[in-house]
Formats: sequence, C-alpha cells, structure tokens
Amino acid sequence: MRQRFVHSLLVTLLILVALIMLVPFFWMLWTSVQPPTFSLTLPKIPAVLNWQNYLIVWQTTAFARYYANSILVALTTTIFQLFTSILAAFAFTHLQFYGRRLLFKLLIITMMIPGELLLVPNFMTLSALHWIDTYAALIIPWIASVFMMFTLHQAFESQSRTSYYAARIDGGNDWQYLWYILVPMHRTIIIAVALLQLISSWNAFMWPLIVTNSDRLRTLPLGLINFSTSVGTNYPLLMTSTALSIFPLLILYLFLQRFIITGISKVNLRG
Repeated sequence: MRQRFVHSLLVTLLILVALIMLVPFFWMLWTSVQPPTFSLTLPKIPAVLNWQNYLIVWQTTAFARYYANSILVALTTTIFQLFTSILAAFAFTHLQFYGRRLLFKLLIITMMIPGELLLVPNFMTLSALHWIDTYAALIIPWIASVFMMFTLHQAFESQSRTSYYAARIDGGNDWQYLWYILVPMHRTIIIAVALLQLISSWNAFMWPLIVTNSDRLRTLPLGLINFSTSVGTNYPLLMTSTALSIFPLLILYLFLQRFIITGISKVNLRG
C-alpha cells in the first residue's frame, strides 16, 4: 500500500513538472496565431485563429535563407563530427599505437576548457586564412567533437573483443568491422549523440555572430534577432518566428525519439 502511494505521488509530481515545462511551449504556439492587437494578458479565444502570421513571417523576412543556412551548417558539421568521432573512438579502443593513452587524456582535458576562451584564437586563425564571412568559418572549426568521440569511445570500449577477433579471423579488416559490425550495434547511441550535436549546431549563436558579416550567411538564431528588432513588440509575429525555428528539431525528435531515449539511457548507464 505504501509503495503504491509513493509510486502515485511520484507519477503526479512528474506530470506536474512536465506540464509546467510545457506551458511556455503551448503559450508560444497560442500567441503565434493571435491577431496583431494581442497583448500580454490572460489567454482569450479569438473568433478566428490568425494562421496568416506564419505566411507573413516567411514572406516578409529572409527566413528561407536562414533555414537553408542553418540546415547546411547543422547537417554538415554533424556528419563530419560523426565520421571523425567514430574513427577516433575506434582507434582509441581497438588500435594499438604509441602515445594512445596520453593523447586520449589530452583530448579529454580539452573538454574542461570553456568554449569562450577559444573564440579569439579561432577568429584570428580564420582571419589569417581569409575565411571570415564564409561557410568555411561556420563549418570547419566544428568538424570534430571531443564530447562525441568520448561518448562513442565509452560505447565501443564496452563491446566484447570477441566479435572483433572473430571478424579478423574470418578475413575482415578493421574498416569492415567498424562499419558493418560495430557501428550498427551502437546505432542508438550514435543517433542520440548526433542529435545532441545537431541541436547544439542549430542553436549556435555566438560563433555565427562573430564570423559572419552579411545577411547572406545568417543562421536562424541571428535571423530571429534581426526579426525581433524589426517587428518590435508585435508578440504574435515574434512567437511565430520562434515557432518556425524550433519546428524542424521537434519533428526530428518525434521521428527519432525511440532511438534517442534508448541511446541516452545507454550512455548514462555506461558513463
């Protein structure tokens, strides 16, 4: 009886916390379909939902360009990070080479360095290469991720070496074992960390702000800032632009939630 009461109490608390966290999201969606005369008062049901706000935002701003830039940068950096991190994680777990442990420790130490400290040296390097205000500046510095490499290293290291030796005995090389056996066995963790990196790249603000000068290369976070400056206190349009910026990630999560939840739970258990 007591366990049932405690379980019911925990479920109630979780539902309450979930509702509290969802309130800002639903408020944003509700405000995005309000008329232009909407003010920050208690919600009222309008006679007609103003879906025109989405069309207005899309047509009166360069949202298509912002979307294209964000998709290009986020997908490209995530794909490169996946490729480099998978190769690095495999090398540190299955290959023997001089200085392997020391190099791995040095890479882990770099995770302790705040990213803000690297902004100036990275900017100076790109400026010397004349890459400022180019797609290369938005993509090249982020084609490798120590966080993703470390996470995949932990996953690969938990894999029994029996399958590796069996693959080698059957005539398979390291490349074949990696892509045909190891990666498919850990696809849930790979998808989970890839989505985390994709979200991080999609929401990046400071770095694109520093290395881009023209509207041609602006990503969605920068586009939202420019849009909010132009519309002022028109809250329905502001919420519409915000909703448009998060819809792609929301849709992606809905399709991949099974892999994400399973992958993150495995990462936590193995961490």
